[in-house]
Amino acid sequence: MSASPGDFERAAQLRRELDAHNYAYYVLGAPTIPDSEYDRLFRELETLETRYPELLTLDSPTQRVGAAPLSAFHQVPHKIPMLSLANAFEDAEVEAFDRRCREQLDRHEVEYAVEPKLDGLAITLIYENGLFIRGATRGDGSTGEDVTANLRTVRSVPLRLRGASPSRAEVRGEVLMQRGDFERLNERQIAAGEKVFVNPRNAAAGGLRQLDSRITGKRPLRFFAYALAEVEGDDLPPTHSQTLDLLESWGFVTAPKRKVVRGTRGLLSYYREVSEMRTQLPYDIDGVVYKVNRLEEQAVLGYISRAPRWAIAHKFPAQEEITELIDIEIQVGRTGALTPVARLKPVFVGGVTVTNATLHNEEEIQRKGLLIGDQVIVRRAGDVIPQIVAPVVERRNGSERPFVMPHTCPVCGSHAEKQPDEAVTRCSGGLFCPAQRKQALLHFAGRRAMDIEGLGDKLVDQLVDGGIVRTPADLYRLGLVKLANLPRMADKSAANLLAAIEKSRHTTLARFIFALGIRNVGEATAKELARHFGSLDALMNADVERLQQVPDVGPIVAHSIAGFFAEMHNREVIEQLRAAGVHWDEGAPAVAAEGRASGKTFVLTGTLPTMSRDDAKALIESHGGKVSGSVSKKTDYVVAGAEAGSKLAKAQELGVAILDEDGLRRLLEQPA
Repeated sequence: MSASPGDFERAAQLRRELDAHNYAYYVLGAPTIPDSEYDRLFRELETLETRYPELLTLDSPTQRVGAAPLSAFHQVPHKIPMLSLANAFEDAEVEAFDRRCREQLDRHEVEYAVEPKLDGLAITLIYENGLFIRGATRGDGSTGEDVTANLRTVRSVPLRLRGASPSRAEVRGEVLMQRGDFERLNERQIAAGEKVFVNPRNAAAGGLRQLDSRITGKRPLRFFAYALAEVEGDDLPPTHSQTLDLLESWGFVTAPKRKVVRGTRGLLSYYREVSEMRTQLPYDIDGVVYKVNRLEEQAVLGYISRAPRWAIAHKFPAQEEITELIDIEIQVGRTGALTPVARLKPVFVGGVTVTNATLHNEEEIQRKGLLIGDQVIVRRAGDVIPQIVAPVVERRNGSERPFVMPHTCPVCGSHAEKQPDEAVTRCSGGLFCPAQRKQALLHFAGRRAMDIEGLGDKLVDQLVDGGIVRTPADLYRLGLVKLANLPRMADKSAANLLAAIEKSRHTTLARFIFALGIRNVGEATAKELARHFGSLDALMNADVERLQQVPDVGPIVAHSIAGFFAEMHNREVIEQLRAAGVHWDEGAPAVAAEGRASGKTFVLTGTLPTMSRDDAKALIESHGGKVSGSVSKKTDYVVAGAEAGSKLAKAQELGVAILDEDGLRRLLEQPA
């Protein structure tokens, strides 16, 4: 049974939503949905991809962990990937996990190490001969952010290990802030007239990502070790619990209340025990973690693409309260989407005072049966913006009124309409709508688009509100005097921004296509379009039928692209950009010049001598190849550099061809 067009569109929509939420949560530190909602979307996508393997794409969130690291920090490749954990929410899921472990290990009963699931920021620490030399965030699981200087200010991170030390050790754990420390920090912020932090996790994540480590040093951060990823010059203990004992002997703090239990009964008993003491703990936790205790049994169970089979996180239920739905207002997004936002009577849920919640679209309001003035159940799970679960119908008094979606944009007054294939109502104002204009400029200047460093929210607000910039082309007409005269913009900052704008004049076709902000066209699709058509003019003049010949471009995406280029004001902006000197490298379409790598799948592992992973990936893709994150029987080549890890071993086991950097270059230079 094959997937239907609806399945393809739903999978694409889920990927877009999850990618956006991943970026907001892991990179920007500004989460937008509850953990429970993210988990639901992730599971839905995972189920679709399992049922219909043709839906699986290389950029699917199920194939990765988290999101890309911040560009402001040096990027550090992880020798051993930092994976996330699968989640369980019901007792039956825990029972299924235990059953799988028993069956694969051929054991009547399995021993587990169990501990609270700390709600912080995942960190890895490298020690050589007992000295702390480097620390990094998890980032996207393969590459993290080098935050060594900041971690040196965290007093619970040992600068030298106690006792006998191995030649090299990689320690992993969580950086967090205790609730009492968080409250005192906010008191100081208020006294100083500075911003108040939302919750301990945001305060900890923001503190660790400061470019000035002196600021980090003022934050009361703590590090809890939870794993020893690698050790050289010494033997690992036989169990996970003994590994944590070893870490404590080296001077690390590990999670209190950890235990060793046996079987499902022991797991569920521990879960209930910790759940009851949750509010008494000095820090936030959002569940408990179960790990097969014996390391040799962990090795037998192994891994799936994004998580170990020998561990699982048993999450606590979402926290809920009841409050009043005062009103429903409309926000206008970059693509013109009119999103209803619930304005709530302030209510304290899960450690945060909640005043609003996103309702996504008109259909969700109707599905939940919400009326303005209702008493509603608000749920918050973890460090995220809450959701409205349902109205409390029995509390209605007759004063409630239905929500009516406006027929015009509340920002610019343009006509608003909903397409038959969409649940979202959109403003037709395009770049003429100030709300869309701001978001379009921010997207255009983004790191993966035109990469104009320094063009942030506040500056875009000033440029648009002041009538200085109306389209992306206006950015290339800015002068030093006009920029320097803006509030909080000094001569040096203005000069740096102009230099970044000047640098962005020359880009790649794929980046430019992505920067245009065409609905349903993400970074991966932009690359496919650039590879297929070879020039922007060929893309602009392609009809829907021709567009659907591009890999992963279906009817809905094709209509979005054709519709975008059918709008004359969009073509005018492109011509203005060209006139302003913006240009990109163009070449022959991929269909006319397939290379040696066409149709081949590559996997990159280790550190190459002269090329970054992004450079190697771009080189392979420019010759028609695809780059995957995991090795399988379908892999054609593994490109291995220094400190190649488990991917190289898997390739050798499967008999996959292995190349070094020189071998890759020779392969791609040969004629097809």
